Amino acid sequence: MSSDPAPAPTGQAFASFVALIARLRAPGGCPWDREQTHASLKPMTIEEAYEVLEAIDEGSDAELASELGDLLLQVVFHAQIATDEGRFTIADVIAKVSEKMVRRHPHVFGDETARSSGEVLRNWEAIKEEEDRTAGRTEGSMLDRVSARVPAVMEAYQMTTKVSRVGFDWPEAAGALDKLDEEARELREAIAAGGSSTERVAEETGDLLFAAVNVARLLGQDPESVLKAANRKFRRRFRHIEDRLRSSGRKPADSTLEEMDALWNEAKASETKTSQE
Repeated sequence: MSSDPAPAPTGQAFASFVALIARLRAPGGCPWDREQTHASLKPMTIEEAYEVLEAIDEGSDAELASELGDLLLQVVFHAQIATDEGRFTIADVIAKVSEKMVRRHPHVFGDETARSSGEVLRNWEAIKEEEDRTAGRTEGSMLDRVSARVPAVMEAYQMTTKVSRVGFDWPEAAGALDKLDEEARELREAIAAGGSSTERVAEETGDLLFAAVNVARLLGQDPESVLKAANRKFRRRFRHIEDRLRSSGRKPADSTLEEMDALWNEAKASETKTSQE
């Protein structure tokens, strides 16, 4: 039988954590924690969210639990700053999100029905539209609910996801792939017409990236995650190039493109062989 103490009930553990953060912010607490503001914590809040995504990609439960804790710290920290300033508390944060979730799930907590996730999402958008009307926001766009401050790939993904819920979408991925081909052709035409640094080339490059995000979404892929995976693959293969060159006392700058291409293909072949074993 394990001698480890039994874990505290969730409510007790959460209350203890909130009290811990309050203690750090209290007189006699940590000078650094006391100095923080919502603005100063912004970079850390973003960083912790991305580290949660990285832990999910790595597939480690221990790492995911740790990173979720770091993200929870950011939520509680922001709420404690507001509490210290007499604006709202963590209880208000929980109450608001709980009320919102109940309101937006009438098929669970009310009398409505939803037979599919697609129907749930359409109802969700209708409920949010009604919330905007109630709040007097009648002249805006449904895309106003997508933050313009999120990274561009995420913004494109969220915008196209939202409009898809009201039927503005390709019926299948094949249509989006055709659009990707069209955008690639228009980019080539723009480059041929004016070189690589014109305003039109910039616009067509953006259109090409936007179309690629749409293809990923229609294939059921998160474009941010698949691009991150591609980035990791690039890092891994280029490190192979560096390692192989280093073994002969050289650096990439000392080699030719042809030699680096050959080493890249060597890394690719090695990965393919490993995946097939």
